[in-house]
Amino acid sequence: MQLTPSGGYRRLDSWTLATIAQLANLRFCKKFLTRNIDPTGRHYDQMTQAARSGKANIVEGSARSATSKETEMKLTDVARASLGELHSDYEDWLLFRGQAPWRKDSPESQAIYNVRLSPAKYGNDYVHDSCVRILEEQKKFARWLDSDDSCVVANAMLIILSRTINMLIRQTEAQGEKFTETGGFREQLTEERVKARAIKENAPACPECGKPMKKRVAKSGKNAGGEFWGCTGYPECKGTREVQREGDR
Repeated sequence: MQLTPSGGYRRLDSWTLATIAQLANLRFCKKFLTRNIDPTGRHYDQMTQAARSGKANIVEGSARSATSKETEMKLTDVARASLGELHSDYEDWLLFRGQAPWRKDSPESQAIYNVRLSPAKYGNDYVHDSCVRILEEQKKFARWLDSDDSCVVANAMLIILSRTINMLIRQTEAQGEKFTETGGFREQLTEERVKARAIKENAPACPECGKPMKKRVAKSGKNAGGEFWGCTGYPECKGTREVQREGDR
C-alpha cells in the first residue's frame, strides 16, 4: 500500500501568508508592545504564540496527511482557530484606540485584498527557494506592514489574516471531501487487510457489490452455527453466498 504524498506545505498559499503574518506580527509586537502598554509581557507572548501556532499547525497537518487525514483536518482547523485569535487581538488594538477596522470596500482594504501571490516555483532546494519566495512576497505588503502607524499595520494584518483563514477553511473542506472519497490511512490499511485475508481464504466476490467476502457464522435461524460467506461491506451491503464443502464441488 502506498502512502498519500505529504509535506507539500511550502507550496500552499495559506502557509506563505501565515508565514508573512507571523513575521509581521513579531515586528509589530517588538515595535509597538512597549512596557507601558504591556508591562508583564503577557500580551506579547499570546500574540506571538498564536501567530506561531497558525503556521506550525499548517506544517504539522501537512506532514500528517499521509497517515491520518483526520489529524490533518484537525490541525488545519487548529491553525485557523489560532489565526482567528490573533485576528481578534488586532481588532482589540484598533478598538482600544477608538478606531474601527477599515471597511472592506475602502481603497486601502481593496489594495491589500488585490495583492496576488506569485506561483511557487522551486528547484531542488525547497528550503532555500521557499524562504526566498517568502522574502519576495512579503515585500508586496511592506507599504502597510512597515508603517510607523500601528493602526495601519493592524488593519493590514486583519486583512492578511482574514485571507489566510479563508484559505484554511477551503483547505479543510477539500480535506474532508478527500477523506470521504478515499478514507484515511486506517481505512486504507483495513481494506488492505481485508484483501489479504480474502486471498488467503480464497474468498469469492460479493454477488451484490463485488467486494471480497469473509466467512461468518449464522447466529440464529435454521442454519444457526453454520458458516456462510458475508460481504465485507456489511452493513451497507448484505450480500451472502453459501460456503461450498469439498464434497459439493
